[in-house]
Amino acid sequence: MELAAALDAVRSIDGAVEVVSDSAYVVNCFRQGWWKGWLARGWINTKKKPVANRDLWEPLVDLYRSRPISFRWVKGHGGNKWNDLADRLAVQASLTQEGVEGEGPPSPGHVAVPDRDGWRS
Repeated sequence: MELAAALDAVRSIDGAVEVVSDSAYVVNCFRQGWWKGWLARGWINTKKKPVANRDLWEPLVDLYRSRPISFRWVKGHGGNKWNDLADRLAVQASLTQEGVEGEGPPSPGHVAVPDRDGWRS
C-alpha cells in the first residue's frame, strides 16, 4: 500500500515532489538506485525473479525520471505528525472499508483510532 500511495501522490502533484514515507522499500528503491538495476535487467531483481509490483513501480520510475522527485524516510510510529496521521487513516480505512475525502487534515473527531475498549474518536 505504501507504494500505491507514493504513486498516487506523485501522480496528483505537478512539479517537484518530496515523498515522505516510513517504507524503507519505497524510499531505498530511489535513494539507493535499485530501479536502475531493475531496468538494466528487464524488470528482474537480483534474485533473478520478476520485480514484485512492477505495475506500480514502472509508472513511478517513469515519473521519477521525468521530473524532480525526492524520497525521505521517517520512522513509523515515531512521532512524525503527518506519518502518524496517515497511519491512523490507513488503519481506519482498512477496518471500515471507507476512506476520508477533503483537503487538509481531518479534524480529530473524524479519525477513529482503536484502543483496548474498541473505537474512539
